[in-house]
Amino acid sequence: MQAAYQAPSRAIARELAAGIVADYGREQERGVACFMDDFEACIAHLRFPVTHRRAIRTTNLLERLFVEERRRLKIIPNAFGERAVLKLMFGALIRAAERWRSVKVTEFERRQMASVQKELDQEYEAMVGLNVKPSKDEIQVRKSSSSRT
Repeated sequence: MQAAYQAPSRAIARELAAGIVADYGREQERGVACFMDDFEACIAHLRFPVTHRRAIRTTNLLERLFVEERRRLKIIPNAFGERAVLKLMFGALIRAAERWRSVKVTEFERRQMASVQKELDQEYEAMVGLNVKPSKDEIQVRKSSSSRT
């Protein structure tokens, strides 16, 4: 399973996952179902440039912020108001952003990320149905209704 999550590409990861399903699907039905439940989300980091994958895969910024908040609030319970907690969280976000600044982004990687963004936009449009072109009848209705106003 670990090899599927760390595969060099999403296609290879899917092939490895299919092998796991074929090998263990009948014996460990519930385990394989759990594995496949969020598999696509778990390999989402494979879309991005190789140099960024480790940081993306291993950083769960929100969870780290919540842990930091709980840790600090445990020391001095009820001493923080809303404003103080917001300052605390903002400071944690700034520290996290500073760590991300050390990740260098080359022009090639910018182009890779632009293509990933375009691919994600196309997938979203296909999922939502935004690529459907209106029929001639719908265009006529739109023209006639807009000409009356």
